[in-house]
Amino acid sequence: MVYLVGAGCGDGDLITVKGLKLLRQCQVLVYDDLIAEELLEEVPETAEKIYVGKRYGKHSSSQEEICRLLVQKAGEGKTVVRLKGGDPFVFGRGGEEMKALMEAGISCQEVPGISSAIAIPAMAGIPVTYRGLSRSLHIIAGRTADTEGGLPEDLELLARLNGTLVFLMGLNQLERIVNGLLDCGMAEETPAAVISGGNAPCPVTVRGTLRTIAEETEKKQVRSPAVIVVGKVTALELDGLA
Repeated sequence: MVYLVGAGCGDGDLITVKGLKLLRQCQVLVYDDLIAEELLEEVPETAEKIYVGKRYGKHSSSQEEICRLLVQKAGEGKTVVRLKGGDPFVFGRGGEEMKALMEAGISCQEVPGISSAIAIPAMAGIPVTYRGLSRSLHIIAGRTADTEGGLPEDLELLARLNGTLVFLMGLNQLERIVNGLLDCGMAEETPAAVISGGNAPCPVTVRGTLRTIAEETEKKQVRSPAVIVVGKVTALELDGLA
């Protein structure tokens, strides 16, 4: 049996109760980058731990290799937890892994986690929806392999939306994304933010507008991973700590 478990985004206590229970019972752990260290400590000492982290430009294992590994370990009769940051089905390639397991006749189940698209803005005091400001949320891959310049598809449609745009894995495309939205008619004074948080090595929040956000982000030397948020809600700072 293979469980695709979302570790949540940030501290270890953001994992679900079910996910934590499965970690404590697994025989094999296959895990990604940016997983809270305290979660790795929950795994039994007898369990095999296999790191397969993938970051922009630094791939430890290919997706095909990971899928083969999951099939192999489950085929040995072991209970496997595939621990992924955020939610496995939100740009985590969990669907590809689930499909490979099903095709191999391996029993598998997805256990949802808190996506960085929601958690990282929230930690910075930005709610991705807010009555009267944003009634919709759009989560977009910041870089694609099969479009011109790697830009997200349908930028002209995104630029006309009144909701919140969240771009994941797009820091290296920030200037192109911003210019694309501006070229498609989005107002240059639209609030925007770039946030590197959770378990990122250099957490920082940069706020500005579409006109200023790329320059401000460069000044702060923001490093991946980071989330790009565009929309009226990014002007909010809901940090309730006194």
